[in-house]
Amino acid sequence: MKSNKAIVKVMPPQDERSIAPMIKEVLSILGEDPGREGLLRTPVRVDQALKFLTHGYRTDIQKIINGALYEVKYDEMVVVKDIEFFSMCEHHLLPFFGKVHVAYLPKNRVIGLSKIPRIVDAFARRLQIQERLTQEIAQTIQDAIDPVGVGVICEARHFCMMMRGVEKQHSGAMTSAMLGSFRRNKKTRDEFLALVNHRSNGL
Repeated sequence: MKSNKAIVKVMPPQDERSIAPMIKEVLSILGEDPGREGLLRTPVRVDQALKFLTHGYRTDIQKIINGALYEVKYDEMVVVKDIEFFSMCEHHLLPFFGKVHVAYLPKNRVIGLSKIPRIVDAFARRLQIQERLTQEIAQTIQDAIDPVGVGVICEARHFCMMMRGVEKQHSGAMTSAMLGSFRRNKKTRDEFLALVNHRSNGL
């Protein structure tokens, strides 16, 4: 298996310190009374929420992949689409959310289907930008199974555009990462796009 910085990167140990005291100070700076009844436990809740929303920093990608790689003679496209995700914009610490569609053309190895959404979550549950998230998912799958190619499309809506700044509630962003045959071969890309856009009854 090829090495991948996204896979082998050593994450820092979980910092057990609470950010609740800092959140309490933030509430005061914003003009609130952190001592009033509705806000008494807010700093603790924010501490817990932020640690959950960024738990991808502590996710071991290698453990997700190990035990789910299979030697199979299969050379048709594998697609897992409509993978829901939630992430946090690293610029404003506001959420962005949407769906990821992943495809690859196997060479001699496939990865367990349930592991692909887990890979998506591992990178989404970090402070992110959509472009990097898309690339990290694609590169991780490429390095894990060395397929003929990988394609990833990410569709998302960003609260930093919806709640502040331009305040456009119905605008979205699309990003893609095409590796190997998905980058070189238009027919492969077109097949991927057709499968992503196809809506099957019952799915």
